[in-house]
Amino acid sequence: MSKVIVVDNGGGLIKAGQGGERDPTTILPNCMYRPLSSKKFQHCHPINATATVTEDLTSASIRRPIDRGYLINPDLQRDIWAHLFSNLLRINPTHHSLLLTEPLFTLPSIQRSTDELVFEDFNFTSLFVADSPSLVHLYEASRRPYSLISKAQSSLVLDCGFSFSHAAPVFQNFTINYGVKRIDLGGKALTNYLKELVSYRSLNVMDETFLIDEVKEKLCFVSLDVPRDLQIARKTGKDNLFRCTYVLPDGVTHMKGFVKDPQAARRYLSLPDGATHRPLEIETDMDQPEVIEIAEDRKKVDFTKNEFDLTNERFLVPEMIFHPADLGMNQAGLAECVVRAVNACHPHLHPVLYESIILTGGSTLFPQFAQRLEMELRPLVPDNYQVKITTQEDPILGVWRGGSLLASSPDFEAMCVTKADYEEQGSARCRRRFFH
Repeated sequence: MSKVIVVDNGGGLIKAGQGGERDPTTILPNCMYRPLSSKKFQHCHPINATATVTEDLTSASIRRPIDRGYLINPDLQRDIWAHLFSNLLRINPTHHSLLLTEPLFTLPSIQRSTDELVFEDFNFTSLFVADSPSLVHLYEASRRPYSLISKAQSSLVLDCGFSFSHAAPVFQNFTINYGVKRIDLGGKALTNYLKELVSYRSLNVMDETFLIDEVKEKLCFVSLDVPRDLQIARKTGKDNLFRCTYVLPDGVTHMKGFVKDPQAARRYLSLPDGATHRPLEIETDMDQPEVIEIAEDRKKVDFTKNEFDLTNERFLVPEMIFHPADLGMNQAGLAECVVRAVNACHPHLHPVLYESIILTGGSTLFPQFAQRLEMELRPLVPDNYQVKITTQEDPILGVWRGGSLLASSPDFEAMCVTKADYEEQGSARCRRRFFH
């Protein structure tokens, strides 16, 4: 049997490696960029490589092959895959099978373009196309053989990725298509919203996608009590637990931005949970001398540095995914999305699905994400049902690990479409093999 390459081809990141391994060989941004100093687009470095630090990515132009989750530029995807297979994985596709992830409800024309890339451009020996929720369920069920997810063979996968968020019921390793509910909000929309807020209040960062992505990942968190946190964010001085400063790269001494005072950025964690409006006596440690020194330093603004402060933006950005209507978007929030997905399934599955919610995707990495989702879900779920949310050990790699597990199973080869099948029957007929 030929070796299997597993590619989780996300809108934001490609995770790729050999089937059967625990972790992917490489994680690569699924885009090409052009720095201001160059005239042509370049391939991104893998995110675990240190090479990016030496480059100035300020105001770099970005081209992505995937928009809103779907492949819109096959030629650009071909370039990125060619770089991935030859330079990063160092494989010859003609001797390998491919397990590829694809979003649910992908149009036949896009499926055809994908098949052409796989079989005609790269000449893989065979292909299996999987959807993310079933792979996440497979991985979690195998990791916890005595859990409800494994025993009941069903779960509700909440996948909050780069392009969109899906609440997808899974039963016996198959995604229940008619139960899937989608919100057109993901990591990309959150980054864009943060760009707008910072540009409106501080300085223009509308072209700084890589930079604001990092600001979002380092500083944003999910609020457990929005009215209380908005009151705190209006306070001045050390009573404002959310204020922190991000220093932009200067292109000379440091190529990456950084948080000025990482300790101050974590002060919000000392707040109590829930909706109790307590006075801010909890911050007694703020009177320690070293903390006062840091506060004094912060008053002396160094005008040679380009920097901006964040306060309520830190929790207002992730808030967008829980309450899109507050921003005038005609979308359901995450909790409502979960309830609608469960209600679309057979009533016998309802208690099991609520008790086996799995969070996956990079946007679920915000601190306090799971607690907030549970707080929002509890009033919407019947009292006699339990709500249990499982967070993956690494939500970015959950789909890939499920694919790696499937690729190493003895039945995998029989599930694939071979190059000969594709040449004989064409894309549409071959696709029927993948029972989505």
